Amino acid sequence: MTIAPPAVPSVQLRVPTDEDALVWHRIFDDPEVMEFFGGRSSEFSVYEELTARQRRHDAERGYCLWTVLDDGGDVLGFTGAQPWPHTSFGPVGEIEIGWRLGRAAWGRGYATAAARATLERVRAAGVPEVVAMIDSNNARSIAVALRLGMRLAETFTTPKAGQRAHCYRLVLTG
Repeated sequence: MTIAPPAVPSVQLRVPTDEDALVWHRIFDDPEVMEFFGGRSSEFSVYEELTARQRRHDAERGYCLWTVLDDGGDVLGFTGAQPWPHTSFGPVGEIEIGWRLGRAAWGRGYATAAARATLERVRAAGVPEVVAMIDSNNARSIAVALRLGMRLAETFTTPKAGQRAHCYRLVLTG
């Protein structure tokens, strides 16, 4: 008897809208979702600025942190790529891919499907290589990076009291 692999869910990516700021704020207002991002959701104004910045990134670069939608049009979170935002540690000057979904979407293949769509888009935009910075304790995100074919390249100590982050890399050209 052959067991079929689980079906890959259908996802859509869109440039974030003003309304997405409120939805992101709501679905990320969950301590489990934010465990590796400070433990709590940011203020609503942070998501307003984040979605506006992503619209600029998409217009200027052809990629950003996109809103992830399921096949019914419900917002699940975001995925995408942007320049690594820190200058004091990590892969300074590189393009980082990432994903953050609400807990209702966990364990169903959405993060991997959305990240694969991200890789297609950044490859089409001419990005030769991407990194993913992941908290060393975040087993779910590490599993997504490995499913994408990414390989552990470096480990960093972050400015947050000795927190360890793994840098995964994937070459997109050649």
